[in-house]
Amino acid sequence: MNHILHYVFLTAFITTWFVVGYQFILFLAGQVLLRKAMRERKDPLNVPDLPHVTILIPAHNEERVIERTVRCLLALDYPVDRLDILVIDDASTDTTPQVLDRLAVEDRRVRVLHRVKPEGGRGKAAALNAALLMTENEFIAIYDADNCPEPDALKSLVAQFRRRPELGAVMGRFRTGNRKQNLLTRFINIEGLGFQGIMQAGRWQLLGISSLSGTNYVIRHSALDHIGGWDVEALAEDAELSVRMYQYGYRIAFMPNSVSWEQEPETLRVWLKQRTRWARGNNYAIAKLARTFFQSRSILYALEMLFMLCVPYLLLFAIVTSQIVCVSGLINPNLDIFNGIPTQYWILGIIVYYIEIMFALAYDGEDTFSNMMLTVVMYFTYCQIWPLTIIRGFIADVIQRKNHDWDKTIRFETEIEQREGQIVGSADGTRAPASEASQPAEVRES
Repeated sequence: MNHILHYVFLTAFITTWFVVGYQFILFLAGQVLLRKAMRERKDPLNVPDLPHVTILIPAHNEERVIERTVRCLLALDYPVDRLDILVIDDASTDTTPQVLDRLAVEDRRVRVLHRVKPEGGRGKAAALNAALLMTENEFIAIYDADNCPEPDALKSLVAQFRRRPELGAVMGRFRTGNRKQNLLTRFINIEGLGFQGIMQAGRWQLLGISSLSGTNYVIRHSALDHIGGWDVEALAEDAELSVRMYQYGYRIAFMPNSVSWEQEPETLRVWLKQRTRWARGNNYAIAKLARTFFQSRSILYALEMLFMLCVPYLLLFAIVTSQIVCVSGLINPNLDIFNGIPTQYWILGIIVYYIEIMFALAYDGEDTFSNMMLTVVMYFTYCQIWPLTIIRGFIADVIQRKNHDWDKTIRFETEIEQREGQIVGSADGTRAPASEASQPAEVRES
C-alpha cells in the first residue's frame, strides 16, 4: 500500500509541476504582452476607414439586463453609419421582446429578430446562426446580453484586422462588473483576470494562439461561412468554435485593451450550473477534436488546443490524488508517502500561483491588499471547489449521457460597475450612457 500511494502521489506531483511549469512560461510571455498593451493604451486609438460591423446579441429572457446592454452598445465610439446592432429575441417569455421593439423604434441601428419555438429557444449557437443569415457585413461582433463594453472596445478589436489582415477573429477581455457584490463574485473576478492575464496573454504572445471566450470578439463573416457557423450541439460554443477556427487555418488574436464588463453568478447554485455547462462543453470540444485531429491544417496548433482543453482534467487528477494521499498519511502516519518528494515543492507551487495572480491583477490596478488576502483564501476554498464542476460534467456526459440541452445563466438585479465608482447603469438601462448619434426611426426588421 505504501508503494502504491507513493507512485500515485509521485504521478500527481509530476503532473502538477508540468502544468505549473508550462503556465509559468505563459505567465512570463503574458507579462511581455501586457506591458506592451499598457504602453499602447496611453495613446489615442486612431483607426482610419473603419469597416461596417454588425453586432449580434443572443437574448433569451433577458429583461433584467438587455436594455442596459443595448444602450452601452449604442454608446460605442464607432461611426454611426457603420454600426448595425441585431438582437436575437430567442423565444423569450418575459418582457424582452417588448423592450427590444421599443429600442428599435428609438434608434435605427437596432434591429430585432424574433424567434419562436420550435426553432427558437435552442441555445446561443442556433440563435447566432439564424442571425448570421440576416447580415452581409464582413465583420461580426458578438456580445452577451449582460455585457457593457467600454466605448473603445469594438474599435480596438477591429483595428487588429487593419494591422493583421490574415486574422480570422480578434478576442478582447471580459471583466466582472458586479465583482463587489459578494465573496463569490470577488473570487470570480480574480479568476477571470488571472486566466486572461496568464493563459490568454501568454499563449498569444508565445504561440500566436488564443481562444474565444463567448463575448467581446469580432470574427469574419467569410470565416464563419467557410467553417459552417456555430455548432448547435456545443454547450460551450466559444471553445468548440476556437478549435475549429484553428483546424481550418484561421488565427484568433488576443487584444488586452478591448474590455467588456459583464455580470457573473452571484450565488453558488447559479455558478455551479454555469460551470458544469462549461465543463460539458469542454468535453464535447475534446471529443470532437480527437475525432478530427489529423484533419487539422496545423497538427501543432491542434495539439496545443487539445492540451489546453485537457488541462482541467490534469489538474483534477493532481488535486484529487494529492488530497487522497495526504488524508491517507494522516490516518496512518506509518505510510512513507512523502519519500523523495519534499513538501517544500508544494509550498513553492502555491507561491508561484500567488505571484502570477498578483502580477495579472496589477495590470488592471486590482492588486489591492484585500485582493492579496482573497487570493490566499481563494486557493484553499474556491480553487478546491471548481473540480466538482469537472466531475459533474464528466458524469453527465460519460455516465448519464444527458442531452446537450441549453441552460442559460440566470441574471441578477445588479448594477454594472466598470472603473472604481463608475456605475454604467441600472438593470433597466435608465442610467446607461446615451448615444449622441442616436436617431429615432421605425423598426427596420422584426
